[in-house]
Amino acid sequence: MNHKLFLSLAVCAGLLVPHIAQAHEFWFEPVTSQLAAGDTARLDLRVGEFFEGEQMGFSMPQTVALRQYSASGNKDLRALLPPPSRGAIATLNLPLPAPGSYLFAFDSQPNQISLAADRFHAYLHDEGLDFIKTQREAAGTAEKPGRERYRRHVKTLLRVGNASGSSSSAATAAAADKTYSARTGQRLEIVPSNDPLAMKPGDALDLQVLFDDKPLAGALLKAWNRQGGQTLIIRAKTSVDGKATFNLPYAGGWMISVVHMVPAKGEKDIDWDSLWGNLSFNLANVESLR
Repeated sequence: MNHKLFLSLAVCAGLLVPHIAQAHEFWFEPVTSQLAAGDTARLDLRVGEFFEGEQMGFSMPQTVALRQYSASGNKDLRALLPPPSRGAIATLNLPLPAPGSYLFAFDSQPNQISLAADRFHAYLHDEGLDFIKTQREAAGTAEKPGRERYRRHVKTLLRVGNASGSSSSAATAAAADKTYSARTGQRLEIVPSNDPLAMKPGDALDLQVLFDDKPLAGALLKAWNRQGGQTLIIRAKTSVDGKATFNLPYAGGWMISVVHMVPAKGEKDIDWDSLWGNLSFNLANVESLR
């Protein structure tokens, strides 16, 4: 498999934007604390740039799907959200009754944005979507604003040990099921081929990107991690079967992101539909896996 990998290091200096339509990434904050059966998981949605962001909260009007997956099955969590008249809740606190792996998936309602041509093309280049610029040039619309409708498809994985809280029991529980590879039905989805929760720094993480339930070739994947106030971004392109591999060098919270775009059909004021996929998790240090 010929994966083109390269590293880039970016220093973040408060480059945050408050509104979802203006922000670059949207993700579940990785849960990095050790959890045991009976504990409660705190789930936060964040929006921002360079893996730094503001808390978004959970609201019924912005939620198409919110689901929990584990070895015991899956459940719809939308009933936990307040009614539209009560706005949003900042954090979703969920009980974790049994050891093992848990996967949480969130799909947003669509939002719209219009960008000037130069900004739109810069964004396309940054996300590996230059083929959209080529299509605009062929259609004679390259000088027009990019009118886009976008949706978010985000997931996070976390691990729960036995009530004893021992790290070895947590690792055993994580290895006992295949929750990490559960298919959620998201239109754009990042699916690990091996368990990120059982990895240690330096191990290889294999992933597959699916669009409309089919492998997506040539997609630009980014792996994000923050160390000492700096953001590390590792990039990889998917192969013809939608697969890519990352070697993740550091312990801590990681986020994998991908963007795909297609022409909007039957829409007067929208030219493009974009899908933003995301997967976050905690990469344990060596000691916690023993």
